[in-house]
Amino acid sequence: MTHFQGTITALITPFRNGQLDIAALERLVEHQIQSGVDGLVPCGTTGESPTLSKDEHKRVVETVVRTARKRVPIIAGAGSNNTAEAVRLAREAQELGADGLLVVSPYYNRPTQEGLRLHFSAIAREVPLPIMLYNIPGRCGVEITVETITRLRSEHANIVAVKHATGSVVGAADLVAACPSIDVLSGDDPITWPLMALGAIGVVSVLSNLAPRAIKALTSAALAGDAASALRAHRATFAVGQSLLSLETNPGPIKTAMAMRGWCAEEFRLPMCPLRPENRAKLESLLKQNQSALE
Repeated sequence: MTHFQGTITALITPFRNGQLDIAALERLVEHQIQSGVDGLVPCGTTGESPTLSKDEHKRVVETVVRTARKRVPIIAGAGSNNTAEAVRLAREAQELGADGLLVVSPYYNRPTQEGLRLHFSAIAREVPLPIMLYNIPGRCGVEITVETITRLRSEHANIVAVKHATGSVVGAADLVAACPSIDVLSGDDPITWPLMALGAIGVVSVLSNLAPRAIKALTSAALAGDAASALRAHRATFAVGQSLLSLETNPGPIKTAMAMRGWCAEEFRLPMCPLRPENRAKLESLLKQNQSALE
């Protein structure tokens, strides 16, 4: 099974006048690949997937796959709180040529650990693509425990990785120790270096939309065992990475930052909305202060 590692960008979804901005998405994908990223995730949290129609979801994945032309792996978001819908999305991603699936925990339902196991197992049985579990209890109301992840890994060869977005460094250390056969990637830019120091092999990054080369430098140094360079890259990107996840709910800050840099319109789908003016001003100031570090 494919190993997903290094810098994998959780892509924004550009909108313009209420519609998908396919031209902007194509430009973004090309820029990411030319900047050296190791993979792309369309239709994740950062891509505002809950607000996309079924046709739009399909078109975003198709556009990213087509534009990438197999130069980097495409790990398509295929999550739902309805297992049948998640299976449908996974099959669709496979048909469109995706290389893997990012599958988030069912949200709102708050299933038991057995419900989580059965949910992910159903997808893994139906679609043979490599699966990255997406563990983000702050969004979903439930955490996939280390025990459940370990069992899923033992039962399904195509469950190969975890996007660890719990915010817990200790939790990542527990997972790496308990289940060394599954690949762990950071889901929180500010703690990518600490997690990689403990054995994670990359990041599914929000910040790399804006600064792909800077995040690639961090993960490449960490994978090469160059702790000093990885720490320097961490320090250079920490403040912006932290702000993108804390000023307001993701993807509000990153999409605003991308609009400031001319990559997309500053447009969201409700219930996501523009940043409050004071937070937008803080973000703009932060980007100016850290401009050289993000290039």
